[in-house]
Amino acid sequence: MPSSPSLDTPPQRRADAPEAPDASLSHGLKQRHLSMIALGGVIGSGLFVGSGAGIAAAGPSIVVAFALSGLLVMLVMRMLGEMSAAYPSSGSFSAHAERAIGPWAGFAAGWSFWVLLCTAVGMEGIGAAKIVQGWLPGTPQWMWVALFMVVFCGANLAAVKSFGEFEFWFAALKVGAISLFLVLGALAVAGVLPGTDSPGTSNLTDFLPHGSEGLVIGLLASVFAYGGLETVTIAAAESEDPVRGVANAVRTAMWRIALFYVGSMAVVVTLVPWDSKEIVTKGPYVAALDHLGIPGAGQLMNVVVLVALLSAMNANTYGSSRIAYSLVRRGMGPKALAKVSGGVPRVAVLVSSAFGFACVLLSYWRPDDVFAWLLNMIGAVILVVWIFIAVSQLVLRRRMERDPAQRPAVRMWGFPWLTWVALAGMAAIFVLMARQPDTRVQLWSTGGMTLVLAAVGYARQRARAGR
Repeated sequence: MPSSPSLDTPPQRRADAPEAPDASLSHGLKQRHLSMIALGGVIGSGLFVGSGAGIAAAGPSIVVAFALSGLLVMLVMRMLGEMSAAYPSSGSFSAHAERAIGPWAGFAAGWSFWVLLCTAVGMEGIGAAKIVQGWLPGTPQWMWVALFMVVFCGANLAAVKSFGEFEFWFAALKVGAISLFLVLGALAVAGVLPGTDSPGTSNLTDFLPHGSEGLVIGLLASVFAYGGLETVTIAAAESEDPVRGVANAVRTAMWRIALFYVGSMAVVVTLVPWDSKEIVTKGPYVAALDHLGIPGAGQLMNVVVLVALLSAMNANTYGSSRIAYSLVRRGMGPKALAKVSGGVPRVAVLVSSAFGFACVLLSYWRPDDVFAWLLNMIGAVILVVWIFIAVSQLVLRRRMERDPAQRPAVRMWGFPWLTWVALAGMAAIFVLMARQPDTRVQLWSTGGMTLVLAAVGYARQRARAGR
């Protein structure tokens, strides 16, 4: 049964018809911005920093973990790309879920992701401040967090082109750095890098050091390292050519994931013993470069990690404001957040930034209870979003197939079988999370938040239908 139209949908338009472009938002993102956001968006702080814990748990099998989760992410991005090319919207998967399942689904998916992005802004600000504080001891951490928040809030309050330019250069630096890392690592593995001897396969012999349990922990770590790839479909709605932008970004996802994630993990575990403490304390990339003895390379990589964190702050501030704007525009939140000036939803930017800064304050004031509770609550949101994406794609693709004039610019491979395979993979990850004590708490907390939001969304849907 077709879902109810959103609040900003004209009565004569079918719920499954393409949404009219939002003329109030600027369309200042150029194709080069989108291309680099898509390319650099796959290189985040989860890869540079969070992968160290995965390597410590899984050992060399972390390569398998990243490959498996990478396959799942490619399927999710293909599904999201198909829908975003057919129905460009700053609400991305939230708007697709509303169109396919109903307003309650768009409400739950959108606001849970908003909380995730805003909290992530605060966490990334703390991580970036710690790096700068290490270079300038004695400076207060809060000062750096406040500076970063002001800079990126200001950048997002300006024209969307400012966000695009920030991300373009951030992404260019990250892509250049990791490409150089892969080249140096490949030369070292081959034994042709001056001053280094090839380790051969000596570091790969203990492939599963902690058995299947270690692989499971590595798999879960790798899944969450891929978070953030959705930003390009949100940004595409403000580009010059949304359909072409989404299509190009999604079509290059496969080689980006294989090269940057799986390839770099293979280089790290080949060069450095998996049980080296430096992999966790310094991060896998810094540890690998220090192991090669390249002067200053470790500190240079710290600069790249800082850039990755700042890039994530910028992208998540942008993404959270656009998700909030889209939700409110569709009648799912306070109308003030939909106010647009200069082509930018500035109230939504300010509110999203304020929530992110509140998370920073909670990390200082109540790190052991309130902030820890908040982190657990968002722990599995990305998986919930992926499930909404998969179910929405199943429904919307069926609708598109009934209309001979509507052929998606991006098509999901092996439909519907690979969509069902992806859903089975997500269910399997939920089962694995339920088996692990640390992730079990996140699973229940995220599930509780999602159910509350779904219930609120359903109540609003029923109330509106009864008017």
